[in-house]
Amino acid sequence: MGKNTVIIDTFSRPAKIEFTSEFNVAVPFIDRHLDEGRREKIIIHTTSGEKVTYGQLFERVNQSGNVLKSIGLDPGDRILMVVKDSPEFFYLFWGAIKAGFIPVPLNTLFRCNDYSHIIEDSECAAVFYSPEFKTEVESALAQVSRSPDHSCLTEGVSGSFLEQLQSASLELDAAPKSVNDDCFWLYSSGTTGKPKGVVHSHRDMVVTSQHYGINTLGVREEDVCFSAAKLFFAYGLGNAMTFPLWSGASCILFPERPTPQSTFDIIKQFKPSIFFGVPTLYAAQLKELKSGSDSSNAIPDLSSIRIAVSAGEALPADILRRWKEHTKTDILDGIGSTEALHIFISNSPDDIRAGSSGRMVPGYDAKIVDENGKEVSQGEEGRLLIRGDSTCKYYWNNEQKTAETIEGGWLHTGDSYHQDEEGYYFYGGRSDDMMKVGGIWCSPFEIEARLVEHPKVLEAAVVGREDDSGLIKPEAHVVLNDSDEETESVTAELLVHCKSGLAPYKYPRWFNFAEQLPKTATGKIQRYKLRSN
Repeated sequence: MGKNTVIIDTFSRPAKIEFTSEFNVAVPFIDRHLDEGRREKIIIHTTSGEKVTYGQLFERVNQSGNVLKSIGLDPGDRILMVVKDSPEFFYLFWGAIKAGFIPVPLNTLFRCNDYSHIIEDSECAAVFYSPEFKTEVESALAQVSRSPDHSCLTEGVSGSFLEQLQSASLELDAAPKSVNDDCFWLYSSGTTGKPKGVVHSHRDMVVTSQHYGINTLGVREEDVCFSAAKLFFAYGLGNAMTFPLWSGASCILFPERPTPQSTFDIIKQFKPSIFFGVPTLYAAQLKELKSGSDSSNAIPDLSSIRIAVSAGEALPADILRRWKEHTKTDILDGIGSTEALHIFISNSPDDIRAGSSGRMVPGYDAKIVDENGKEVSQGEEGRLLIRGDSTCKYYWNNEQKTAETIEGGWLHTGDSYHQDEEGYYFYGGRSDDMMKVGGIWCSPFEIEARLVEHPKVLEAAVVGREDDSGLIKPEAHVVLNDSDEETESVTAELLVHCKSGLAPYKYPRWFNFAEQLPKTATGKIQRYKLRSN
């Protein structure tokens, strides 16, 4: 084998992945497609009408790497990216990797204080940002104690990144790297504290794209992928970038906040074959579909979608049932994490168990342990640990968190799970969200899943709350389909509904109604904010 080469043995189970000793991952993801005849094929469709071919992507990645080299960066320097879902995200990310720098995509919904923390924590050498995020990023740059040497808008001004590309060389040799070298970082969403830098290596995107993208999901060259989840976090990075690139497929980039109507419009216009969403969005889309079928509004055409995918939070069985009823299409639920880069337990197109996260993705192992680290019996709930070749190396600048999370090759996911006798995994909530009610462990998700089965409920979140005796009991926070409903009568209905379908100790003792629930940018409910109320 030459340099920068991957050999996939598809006859082994799971598929065996071998790398050359010198390996820069930008080569198989970007350069390879020219040798395989895709120069004129479109890789990127944008909702604004721009199209980028594989040949153009190759050239602009090379130009991007040369721009970064020209500003005097040192090998291994971190480059923060506060960049919308757009072609320039691809150019910067892959150009940095190919030139030997480390791109760090950031949540574009963060605020000034988040950015200032990350600028200082990462000790970055440069920050690139879209004009839409100028106010927050420049405010952060103004208040940090140590500013990076370079900051640059991606477009819209003289000297912008896109302007610099125009005069940069089209030729770029890949920096010599190995599979285990630091490649890129992602910052965790900060659901339980300040965002933490998660360090990934050059092999990680290959592993997720092969084991999940191809071997589980079945992404193929003729597919068009549309992800409502954005590129800046792990789920969207795979959905909209690494999976289509690895498979020779195409993607649709949409920089705005997804709504039911906007996603339906994009599906109608571009006809994607794979749609990636989160449970919150599927619930809202179903509400829109129902209102369309109950009125004279046209029901959107979703016939191009051969498979839909969900992650971020566990997908209630009732949402899967109603989605298939309306669209005739399955949703594959799975669980992944920033630390593992993508999904490691999943349903698959020919193996779906409603209400479960599915089975292990080939190439990953799992175990469920109790509070003492001992594996629990089958069917018993405990903390989920996983291992696989895409898990992160460490948390940047945080030895304590690294030691707590990564132990002997096993990654503590922070999720509670149980496995049934057929090998399906069932989510029980975040480990720190679990509560003991009457001395018995109780899963918030189980109660939430029961609540969203009620036709008047759009979303629900359950947390623990002390009663007058200081004992923990479930408290429900509910978003109704119709906010004008009289909540006293709905409370009575929901109480009966929960008591009829849950163990006696699990029903919520309090009901709170809200217009929306607090969430991260990935769609995860921030239960800690509800507990603090």
